[in-house]
Amino acid sequence: QVQLVESGGGLVQAGGSLRLSCAASGRTFSSYAMGWFRQATGKEREFVAGISWSGGSTLYADSVKGRFTISRDNAKKTVYLQMNSPKPEGTDVYYCAADIRQLGNRVREYEYKNWGQGTQVTVTS
Repeated sequence: QVQLVESGGGLVQAGGSLRLSCAASGRTFSSYAMGWFRQATGKEREFVAGISWSGGSTLYADSVKGRFTISRDNAKKTVYLQMNSPKPEGTDVYYCAADIRQLGNRVREYEYKNWGQGTQVTVTS
C-alpha cells in the first residue's frame, strides 16, 4: 500500500503552465505504476496520464497528448504532471493514483487501487 498526497493545484491561465506533484509514502513506491486522473463537477473521473514503475513507459489521454508530461522521481517517491497550455475548461480536481501491477494500458479508474485526495486546478481564459 502507498499513501498519496497531491499538491501544486491552483489557478492557471489557458496557455500557461502548472506542475502538479504527488508525494507517496511507503517503501515500495518504485514498484508501482502511477497515474493522473481528473474530474469535473458532475462528470466522471477521466484518465489523464500514466507512467510505469521505471518511468520508461507512459500513456496519455488524447486530449492532453503533446501538452502534458508525466514523470517520476523514485528516489523522492514523487510523480509529477507538467501541464503546458491547459485548455480553459473550468475547474477539475486532479487525482494521483497508484497500482502495483504493470502499467500496460491501465487507463480506467478501477484499474488503480490507491488514490490521493486530489488537488484542484482551475484554468481560466
